[in-house]
Amino acid sequence: MLREKLTSTYTGFIIIANVLAFLIFSIVVGMIKQPTLITISYIAIQPGLILAGKHLWTFLTHMFMHASLTHLFVNMVSLMFLGSFVEKLIGKKRFLWVYFGGGISAALLFIIVAGITGIDINTFAVGASGAIFALGGLLAVLTPRLPVLVFFVLPMPMWGAMIFLLGVMWLMSITLSIPIGNIAHLGGLIMGAGYGLYLKKKYPRKTKMISRYFS
Repeated sequence: MLREKLTSTYTGFIIIANVLAFLIFSIVVGMIKQPTLITISYIAIQPGLILAGKHLWTFLTHMFMHASLTHLFVNMVSLMFLGSFVEKLIGKKRFLWVYFGGGISAALLFIIVAGITGIDINTFAVGASGAIFALGGLLAVLTPRLPVLVFFVLPMPMWGAMIFLLGVMWLMSITLSIPIGNIAHLGGLIMGAGYGLYLKKKYPRKTKMISRYFS
C-alpha cells in the first residue's frame, strides 16, 4: 500500500528520487579515490563556484542530496505531509513549480547573501529543505489558519508554524553552532508565499474558499 501511495503522486516520486540519490552518492563516495570535497562540489551548491560560473547544474542536484541519514529522514517526512497536501490542493503541475522553484530560489538567496557578505562563500549546501519551506510558505498564505502539530506536539496555525520553525532553526544554528541553511530556508519560504499571493490575486474566489474550508 505504501509503495502504491508513493508511486501515485509526484511527491512520492520525489521522495523515492531523494532516497535513491542518497544511497547512490554514499556508495560512490565510498568507492572513488578523489577527495570527498571535490566530489561534493559536483552535487552541492557552493556560492564561490556558482559566482565563478561553474557547476551551475547544482541548482538542481543539491535538492536531491542530504548531509546525513537523519537530514534525509526529517526532510522526507516533512515532504510526505506537506507535499501530498499541496499536490491535492493546487494540482500536480503547480506543485512541481512551487517545489523546484522553491529549491532554486533558496539556492539563489543563499548565493546572493554569500556573495554580498563574503560569509559562507565556500560552504556547501545540500538538501530539500528550501523546496519544503516553499510548500510551507504557500500553505501559510492559502491556508493560514490550518491547524498543524509542530514537531508532532505543538498545535499552531500554519502561518505561525512556519515562522516558529524558521526562528527555532535560526536560534539552534546560533546557540548550538549547528550548520543549518537558514538563508536558503528563507529564500524558499519567500518564493512559496509569493506564489501563494499570486494565486490569491488570480483566483480570489477559489483561494478564499480554500482558506475558509481549512480554517
